[in-house]
Amino acid sequence: MNRAAQLRGLYVLTPDVLDADELLIRVAAALAGGARIIQYRRKRTDAAARVDEASRIARLCRGAGALLIVNDDARLAAEIGADGVHLGRDDGGVAEARAVVGSEAIIGVSCYDQIALAIEARREGADYVAFGSFFASSVKPHAVRPPISLLAHARRALGCPIVAIGGITLERASGLVSAGADALAVISDIFDAPDVQARASAYSQLFGQAPDDIGNARNDDHDLTQ
Repeated sequence: MNRAAQLRGLYVLTPDVLDADELLIRVAAALAGGARIIQYRRKRTDAAARVDEASRIARLCRGAGALLIVNDDARLAAEIGADGVHLGRDDGGVAEARAVVGSEAIIGVSCYDQIALAIEARREGADYVAFGSFFASSVKPHAVRPPISLLAHARRALGCPIVAIGGITLERASGLVSAGADALAVISDIFDAPDVQARASAYSQLFGQAPDDIGNARNDDHDLTQ
């Protein structure tokens, strides 16, 4: 199993609003609930703190057999040995990131509501693509809103894991999975939940996954987090 093949299930993005210790507590709870991918996304933290936080989250992910993706910053991803990097509209190209993170790392690309952008990203070597915001989102209130039918179109056209993002709640999640999303990228509905582990577990069950599946996947592929 290669790393990109693990891109299925709950994909948790870290929020900016928590301090480092609380962030680590909640990330650990999300992993205990079955989160398969953590994206380190901290826009308001200084460089030194980002290295420290991301390194600590990397250790948690390795312990859980989950993937760690760094948002925007290929150099940080390479420095802490993350599994990959996620690129947005203004974060440079896939080839540029690949030169930094290496041939084995995962590279994901935000494609918003544009199949053509996703096709081009795949040509350039992206391992997965993300579409959204599918619903209104407090994180990006002015983001474009693709139709859910885009997911089925993307599955036919791309041949790679597809991540849905934007305003996702547990009540909305099953429709996105049924429409073709391989992973659901969630921030607020996980980190604002009164019981983060229980909420993550509920999402994981939509994919037929239980928290123990992460450990089993790790045992099947020892080099996933090397």
